[in-house]
Amino acid sequence: MAFSATSYISSSSSPSFAFCCKTQRPIFTRTSKSLIIRASTTLDYSKLSLGDKSSAPTKTNNWQWRFKDNKINIYYEEHEGKGGDSSKNILLVPTISDVSTVEEWRSVARDIVQRDGKVNWRATIVDWPGLGYSDRPKIDYNADLMEKFLVDFINASDGPISSSADDLVVFGGGHAATITIRAVKKGLLKPKGIAAIAPTWAGPLPIVFGRDSSMETRYGLLRGTLRAPAVGWMMYNMLVSNEKAIESQYKSHVYADPENVTPGIIESRYALTKREGARYAPAAFLTGLLDPVQSREEFLKLFADIEGKVPVVVVSTDGSPKRSKAEMEALRGVKGVSKFVKVPGALLPQEEYPLLVAEELYQFLQEKF
Repeated sequence: MAFSATSYISSSSSPSFAFCCKTQRPIFTRTSKSLIIRASTTLDYSKLSLGDKSSAPTKTNNWQWRFKDNKINIYYEEHEGKGGDSSKNILLVPTISDVSTVEEWRSVARDIVQRDGKVNWRATIVDWPGLGYSDRPKIDYNADLMEKFLVDFINASDGPISSSADDLVVFGGGHAATITIRAVKKGLLKPKGIAAIAPTWAGPLPIVFGRDSSMETRYGLLRGTLRAPAVGWMMYNMLVSNEKAIESQYKSHVYADPENVTPGIIESRYALTKREGARYAPAAFLTGLLDPVQSREEFLKLFADIEGKVPVVVVSTDGSPKRSKAEMEALRGVKGVSKFVKVPGALLPQEEYPLLVAEELYQFLQEKF
């Protein structure tokens, strides 16, 4: 997520801070009576080699998700190899961020489905509502909504993977992994396996400033400003929909190696920030509304509570930002984690080092299936 925002929130009753949060790599200083927010929600981003024809999907389509009074077109892609009677299915879910997109998973999907083995794999990649190439209506985005979408997409009788809902492996990056595990704990999903790639649970502002009533009020003000008809677009265009800001975040901590950040990746992500309704879901993510849990203790308990129900591999990275890495490392040896591995990369290893990630995930599939 390369969300970069600056906002000034006055406060006459308490000291305030000026901070720069680059996906859990904050820098903050005291100022007088104003909260100056420079935030970068980079917890996960999608960037793929746009000219790589080998990553082109076999099929692209839209599925209509009915949520309350809304009909939301959900973009998804299907990647297939040789097929066959023994085919099994993988659902790949992007990291949640302002530039979240199916593109981050394409190379991994194509690598796995093209491998020869006793099981032939089919892969579906889906964009979240409000993100990527899916519709972005002005609704109240929160973790419960995202969880309901994921459950509906997998279980709906008219859904793209309805026939394989009981024989499905889910790969999720960042918050997507944690939301999936939360749904499994509740008994809403019953996948055969889960891969959590660079898993996260906290938005950039709450992990830095906490969730006391004073800060929640300020988050609400920032969120409301970003959602406003006129000033919201102005703030978003100036501070978020900015190629230089996106490039800076990718080079500083979304990718481990700045040399891997190409102009094509930045152009692709910038284009996503120009889609109609682009600011609504990121505003919720930045201020913590998409967080599936509220603390590390809850995060670890989610995994522990599904022990014995489904095999889980956690893929951590060598180059993640300090705060993000600490949360990933906390999962090492935790109940419910069947396997813990490390790969090069930072917050988007599946896009920066897709072949290495694909190899680890394919080994997991071979071991468990």
